[in-house]
Amino acid sequence: MPSQLWPYVTPGIPDDLFERLPGIPLSKREVRLLLISSLRLEPNSVLWDIGAGTGTIPVETGLLCPQGRIVAVERDGEVASLIRRNCDRFGVGNVEVIEGSAPECLKDLPTPPHRVCIEGGRSMKAILKEVWQYLQPEGRVVATAANLEILYAISECFAELQARNIEVVQSAVNRLETRGTHRTFVAVNPIFILSGEKLD
Repeated sequence: MPSQLWPYVTPGIPDDLFERLPGIPLSKREVRLLLISSLRLEPNSVLWDIGAGTGTIPVETGLLCPQGRIVAVERDGEVASLIRRNCDRFGVGNVEVIEGSAPECLKDLPTPPHRVCIEGGRSMKAILKEVWQYLQPEGRVVATAANLEILYAISECFAELQARNIEVVQSAVNRLETRGTHRTFVAVNPIFILSGEKLD
């Protein structure tokens, strides 16, 4: 359901509408659209967003799937509060914010998920393997990698877990910005988006 701040049914909320904290990552709008597309959400999906940061994915998916349930996991209490404020800012009521470190906290999360989004993490392989235990059959995991080492770790783990229908996309986005008296295209940091499904 659209909010007053974002009265549209399409995703892609401008970055500057979210409340931010210095140093806390935010999934850029264009990357966010790729992530949401890769999740292939259904109206009543249960989504775990691990490493939710500013809360852009929980807000967008909460608006897209008002009958769904979104669980946002964030280890830092101040950042978890930021996610709650951004949910309130957009009138999103179906997001539950859990303060905890993955993978340790995952066993205590409510409701096995249909979809999982993993946005970074210090223990990517451990998080993926733990998530896989709780993921419902035909569930889907989408994970991001900012460098080749994490890309390799996710790919290797997907292979070990026998994930199916694996897809890998690298974003390449440029935005028009004004620099002094000139307008120029500035690159958004590229990121790898990997997805895979659990078929049994």
